[in-house]
Amino acid sequence: MPDIGVRELKTRASAIVRSLREQRTRYVVTYRGRPIGVLLPLDETIPAELSSVPAAATAWDVLTQLGQEISQGWSSPLTSTEILSNMRR
Repeated sequence: MPDIGVRELKTRASAIVRSLREQRTRYVVTYRGRPIGVLLPLDETIPAELSSVPAAATAWDVLTQLGQEISQGWSSPLTSTEILSNMRR
């Protein structure tokens, strides 16, 4: 997969989209030389971590469940917010 910087992506957007569509090229988008994203044709298989709403909803459900489990075993008279505030002082 070729790397493409944000500035180059901006200036060559039409050619890059054409390459995605016609040649099925995939790109790693970089910002200041560090990878920040991937451009790939949509009809290719998308890994679960890149799919949009279902994975995000599932992740949120897992976090909610973990929060409930933690709250059941919470023994401190202080809330987590109060503990964090005290730690920052």
